[in-house]
Parts: sequence; structure tokens; C-alpha cells
Amino acid sequence: MVSEEKNVGWTLNQVAEQVAMDVFDGAYVNLGIGLPELVADYVASDKEVIYHTENGLLGMGKAPEPGKEDPELINAGKKYVTAIKGACYFHHADSFAMIRGGHIDICVMGALQVSEEGDLANWTTGEKDTIPAVGGAMDLVAGVKTLFIIMQHTTKDGKPKIVNKCTYPLTGKNCVNRIYTNLAVIDVLDKKLWVRKLAPNVSFEYLQSKTEAKLNIK
Repeated sequence: MVSEEKNVGWTLNQVAEQVAMDVFDGAYVNLGIGLPELVADYVASDKEVIYHTENGLLGMGKAPEPGKEDPELINAGKKYVTAIKGACYFHHADSFAMIRGGHIDICVMGALQVSEEGDLANWTTGEKDTIPAVGGAMDLVAGVKTLFIIMQHTTKDGKPKIVNKCTYPLTGKNCVNRIYTNLAVIDVLDKKLWVRKLAPNVSFEYLQSKTEAKLNIK
């Protein structure tokens, strides 16, 4: 998938690579379903990163080879996974105790909206007949030490996803630390948005035109 205009910004795989560069050696990491799962593919091989999945596995490995799937070994998104040497299994309640107890260093999630103060909406649009899908998101945003958001900068119809105030039901308030999109990497500091890095062929003015909330440059 490409960004809004040809030759502007990063592909989603390149965005995942940007996130992976900020995952530190020795980190305990929880990856959300979908786009966040790409991040694991780009973490440098010389880093030891331990992946946690809230359905009860610490030490999640890569997807199994075709034909070698274990139907009893899945992640929170119900996808087949493997377990690395030394991995451990535990009760669902113990998994959430790890999250709520502040033992997970980094969580990478997708988002529907992020506000300029770091509020997150990512589990429902609130529209009639939609299926709520909060999962462990509310526990994660409240319990992890660092929350990274990975997403397209705008919706499919070009509306900003980084907004002054979230209009969708919130997952958490003031919880986002850094936003990675196809156009930029943006930090949330002191309830303000600070542009950390611009994607190729993206100017600050272009980025602001695609963003509802005010952006700042150090």
C-alpha cells in the first residue's frame, strides 16, 4: 500500500521499520492486531525482544511454516504463532496482571484517532450496529510504560486521524507517547504534538495540511 500521493511518504512496511528502530534491546513488547504485527519483521536480529500476547504467552515467536501450525498456539488475534526457547504460558488473568502491573515496556497499536493531547480512540466508531472490539486495549494503554501508535495519517477519504479532540469513544486519555504514520513520526509531549521526523518528500506545511491538530517543530 502506498501513501496518499505518489512518491510522498513511507509505505506501511517502511512505517513499521521506523517503529522497529525505536524498540530497544531487552524490551518486553505487546503488538496489537493487524498493522502493528509488521513491526516484529523489522526488529534488528542483534536485539533480544520478548513478545507478550495477552491471551497467555510470553516469548512469542514467528508464524509457523505452512503445515506446522499448532491449533492450540495462537496469539490474541487468533493467528497461529510459535514459541521461542524459554517461553512460558500462563492464565489469562496473570497475563493481564503483567499488563496492569507495568511489566510491559512497549505496546504498539493501531488507531482510529489520536488527539493533540495523546488521547486514543481505536476500538469502535460508535456507529449503530458496529461490533465493539476493545479486547485488552484499555488495559494496555493504562498499564504499559510506552505506547506507540502506527497508522495511516488520514482516513481512506482523506480526513485527518490526528485531531484536536477525538470524536470516537476513547480507549484512553493522555496515553500515547509517539505516533508513526506514512508521513511522519510525531511525539506527544506535555499535551502537544512535536514532529520528530518527516517522511521522504513531506514538508512540514504538507504534514500540517493533513493534520487537524497543531504541530510543532523543535
